[in-house]
Formats: sequence, C-alpha cells, structure tokens
Amino acid sequence: MDTTKPLSVPLSVRRGQHRIHAEITDGPGAPLVLMHGFPDSMHLYDRLMPHLVGRRRVVRFDFLGWGESDKPDGYPYTATNQVGDIDAVVNSLPDERVVLVAHDASGPPAIDWALRNPERVEELVLLNTYYEWTVGLRRPHAIVLYSTPGLNAIARKLSAMRPDLERRLFHYQVGSFIRDGDARAELVPRLFEQFRTSRPAFWRHTSGMLGQVVSRRLKARQLRHFHRPVRIIFGVSDPFLNPRLAKRFAGQFPDNNLHLIENSGHYVQVDEPELVADLMTGEYLHATEAA
Repeated sequence: MDTTKPLSVPLSVRRGQHRIHAEITDGPGAPLVLMHGFPDSMHLYDRLMPHLVGRRRVVRFDFLGWGESDKPDGYPYTATNQVGDIDAVVNSLPDERVVLVAHDASGPPAIDWALRNPERVEELVLLNTYYEWTVGLRRPHAIVLYSTPGLNAIARKLSAMRPDLERRLFHYQVGSFIRDGDARAELVPRLFEQFRTSRPAFWRHTSGMLGQVVSRRLKARQLRHFHRPVRIIFGVSDPFLNPRLAKRFAGQFPDNNLHLIENSGHYVQVDEPELVADLMTGEYLHATEAA
C-alpha cells in the first residue's frame, strides 16, 4: 500500500457568508464524508486517507469554528447547528447519496442529518461516537471539566491564565486516545496547534453538551425507523465511547452491522486505519464482527 499523502483538491463550500474548509479525493462510488469531533479537525483522518485513495471518493472537512474553517465571533457552535454545516457540504456535491462517517461529537449532527434526509444516505458509519444520554456514556476527563456547569468557568479561566496547563491537559487527554507512539507524536501537536484558535467553538460546544444529549433521549426513538444501512465500528479499548454504546446503537438501528475492533481505542481510525478502511469499503477480512 502506498502510504504517501493522497492527492486531495480543495472543495468550495459556503454556509452563508462563512467558508467551510473541505477537501475531496477522487474515486468510485458514493463519497465518504468524514467528520471529526472535538477537540479535533479533519487531520484526525490523515492516517486513514492513504488506505482509501483509489477505492472510494472521499470528502473531509472542518466544521465551522474548527481547523482551517472560518471562526465567526459569537457563532452558535452547537451540535444542532452543525447539521447545517453537513448540509452545506453534502449540497456542494453532485451525488444523490453519500456515506456519512461520524466520530465522537459529530455523531449527533450526523445522525440528525441522516434522520432528516434518509433518501440521501447510502450508508451511515459510526466510529466511537454517541447520540443521546444513556447509562453507558462516559465523558473523558477534559470534557468533564469543560462541560460541567460551574466547573467549566474555572477551567476556562485557568486556560487563559496558564496556557501551559491547557497544553498539558490536551496532550494528556488526546494522547491517551492513541495507541501508537509515533502516531501520537505526529498527530497530537498538529491537533493542538489548530485547537488554540478553536477555543470559542470548543467552549461553546462543551457548555451545551449535557443539555443536548439529554434532549435527544426522546428523539432517539426515531432511530428504529431509520432503514438505511448503518455500520458501527468501535475500538473496544475506549472506556468512554465504549462497546456498550456500540451495542446500544446496534439495538436501535434496524439495518446494522456491528464491528468491535480489539486493541483499538477512541481513535479507531488512527489505531487501525487499514482495517477501518476495509470495513468502510466493504472488505471485512480480519474484523471482529458482532451480530
């Protein structure tokens, strides 16, 4: 496999007056639309991309407020509003259908978009993500700090006063998500450099996180009526977005395939990029598949 960086070209995406940074790589079939969570950017898929090149067309993008996308002041950086970002990206493509690939905090907006537009979904792929508040959902330590009312205000002040503490917390938390030392050394500094300008989006998103997952409890009933294929790919070593959540998704979506990958954690696309690419493109060899 050639692991050089695949040839991606910019994709022009506008949402109103704002620019969403997006790239597209050529290939056959309905495009895979790769979405990141927080505190990430589309670089989360850097190690996966070489395994997809030539096999499928791939679109990846930074949500507004993140990565290289615009970061408008006072913008409503919420999961609910991110549905509009997805809409803008998908509508910039000529394809009738897309494969939505959601990871971490992009799960709620991706699922919301899929529920609204089932006729445009070729398949929904869920990588260590969540949707509603449920017993199995656990927040990483850094997310607890920034999403708990009262505690989040203290965390923000400390971040402003002691940027070294913020950097150390980021490297500890995000670094703990990556199994391979070389991948950790390459990816974590790159993500942190972009995160420094994404603080407003991170703070706004995390401050509303608890309310949004609780509010989706009733909405989750709609998942049983979503009859498009859903592929669930979770690293089993993730203590936060864990196999319990993966199995819950399998019980909620009527047309699902559940794949639990051993020796992989929260960033399953970083830990096992070749295997995840095989699963996304329909090649299941060497996967641990659960019914």
